[in-house]
Amino acid sequence: MATHAKLQSTKDFVVVSDIRDTIAILKDGSLRSVIEVSSMNFELKSADEKTAVIGAFQNFINSIDFPLQIGISSRKLDIGPYLKSLDALTVSISNELMKIQAIEYARFIKGLTELANIMSKKFYVVVPLHVVETMGQSGNVAKGFFGALKSIANPSKFVKSLTDQELESYKVQLNQRIEFIMGGIGGLGLESRVLKKEELMNLYYSYYNPGHHL
Repeated sequence: MATHAKLQSTKDFVVVSDIRDTIAILKDGSLRSVIEVSSMNFELKSADEKTAVIGAFQNFINSIDFPLQIGISSRKLDIGPYLKSLDALTVSISNELMKIQAIEYARFIKGLTELANIMSKKFYVVVPLHVVETMGQSGNVAKGFFGALKSIANPSKFVKSLTDQELESYKVQLNQRIEFIMGGIGGLGLESRVLKKEELMNLYYSYYNPGHHL
């Protein structure tokens, strides 16, 4: 009984009820899409470039009229496969001088990883949509109102009864926000893409299970 109760309490911490296509449906009835964003080496830019980037980012943030989250995922980089490929490459080299250089390089990389944790960082923007925000924005105002009311009064029931057709109508409005955010990100010179179902599953699994991956 104690084990069962513990499992139930652990599940309560997971806010995601379902994932369909590019959308995570939360237990509170709200929706989320996640955009993965590339990075830039800010320190290598000139003073003028830094000022321009900061100004563009400030204007972009000020233009957003809905909440969003910015997240960073830091993971220890697994360079095991890279080291194995180096070993295989070293064996195939016939030139003795080049082979010595390859061995020394592999030794340097191994030593570097022992001295410091090399981290891999990924950057995300989480775009939300609460059903209550869609009231009056769809063709059927009454349906939009009652859908929003259900999501507030009984979110768990709303999530279970959410049809693919209803989700598509909400997805249209969520995509408008996504396009706006991705446009602003592109204006900063960064690349972005929306995570798909399997990527979302892996992201949330990694979040709730640090050190593990699907």
